[in-house]
Amino acid sequence: MAGSPSRRTQEQRRAEAERRVVGAAIGLIARAGSRGMTLAQVGEAAGYSRGIVYHHFGSRERLLEAVVDEAQRFEVPAGEGDGLGHLVRLVEAYLRNIGRRTPEARAFLQLWGEAIAADPVLEPLFARRDADFRGELAGMVRRGVADGTVRADVDAEAAAVLLLALLRGSGLQLIAEPPVGRLDVLVREAARSVRAAFGA
Repeated sequence: MAGSPSRRTQEQRRAEAERRVVGAAIGLIARAGSRGMTLAQVGEAAGYSRGIVYHHFGSRERLLEAVVDEAQRFEVPAGEGDGLGHLVRLVEAYLRNIGRRTPEARAFLQLWGEAIAADPVLEPLFARRDADFRGELAGMVRRGVADGTVRADVDAEAAAVLLLALLRGSGLQLIAEPPVGRLDVLVREAARSVRAAFGA
């Protein structure tokens, strides 16, 4: 029992170090991608020694996995209401998140671009995540078909591919150079497109 408080403090220090390392990596990747980034640069940017990243993550691959996990997080709307409404709210939330142009959003899309270019570390990471995301989108479409808000003839898997293309393509546009003066206009048009394409 006597060792409990100190162990908790050590765990807290470890968690803080990992959080700072991942944050530093996100900042570096958001500015210039991951290809030229070294573990030593990440450790120094986090305010630690050059070896801290290896100590906590063991490899560049595990660090990038932690970065992708952190950078892809955004507030997902609750699943209440009808299937089409939930799908539209997800599209709106995703685009608003990207539209804020945070380092996390920029890093995520930088890494996704590197994965598309067949980066051997990132390609399988994103393949799994994209498959999971398409599965979630397809589930929302099926729910909408079941509750009558999505057309009965919509193929859920094909719709999920199109929806992911809408989200990622729009996200890349928003990160590269905002194509419209007001984000709310783009979000409104995306929501209208989803309702028009899939609504019953």
